Amino acid sequence: MSRTSPRAAAWRDLVAPGLASLIALAILLGLGTWQIERKTWKEELIARIVRQTKAEPVAPPEPGTWDPGRDEFRHVRVSGRFDNDREALVHGLAAGETPGRALQGYYVITPFQRADGGVVLINRGFVPTELKAQADRRDGLIEGPTTVTGILRASEARGMFVPEADPARGEWFTRDVASIAAARGVADAAPYLIEADAVPDQTTWPRGGQLKVDLPNNHLQYAFTWFSLALCLIGVFGMFAYRRLNDSDGVGTV
Repeated sequence: MSRTSPRAAAWRDLVAPGLASLIALAILLGLGTWQIERKTWKEELIARIVRQTKAEPVAPPEPGTWDPGRDEFRHVRVSGRFDNDREALVHGLAAGETPGRALQGYYVITPFQRADGGVVLINRGFVPTELKAQADRRDGLIEGPTTVTGILRASEARGMFVPEADPARGEWFTRDVASIAAARGVADAAPYLIEADAVPDQTTWPRGGQLKVDLPNNHLQYAFTWFSLALCLIGVFGMFAYRRLNDSDGVGTV
């Protein structure tokens, strides 16, 4: 007949929860470390975007060489003519003059016939709802040869809660380059658009310069959360093990 001491039995009973806790701890520490790495990546991305948007404008890439990961947010310059009769309006918001208050309206996307060939869509900027009709803002139309500077952007993906576009009614809710170009009969549009820069002292509409580089960077908070959970797990298991090993009422088995 053999007797197992209460303490030995307690140690044996800790094996399964100990292994489970160890696996969970490894996962939590891995997630926290991953978020630290993501934080470094996001900071480098933001720095690159800011650097590109503030650089001297250059010619946009050829459509066949367009690489969003490399070219998006470049500061570019194009010369040519606006095709104002084919403009499209995309529902949107813009910052109002009162802090914290947004204006409802539209972004004016207009095909631009480049002087060196090809067409690119240009987001000329924002107009409030009351200026939706082009006839109400004719002083803001640009006729004849002109030069535009702005920021390269890829098509905007539609989110889960964003309504679908209705090209037949001229209703768009995202800057969908392919959809807008097709609806406006632009066959050779570049696969990107240009967000026009703001014009100093402009009084007419639409008004460019609406792009704000404000990418969220919450990875440090996420890392803190995962590491905190790991610390809590250590504390909880430590308390559990301490009580199990020091339970004076444990009974041996025969």
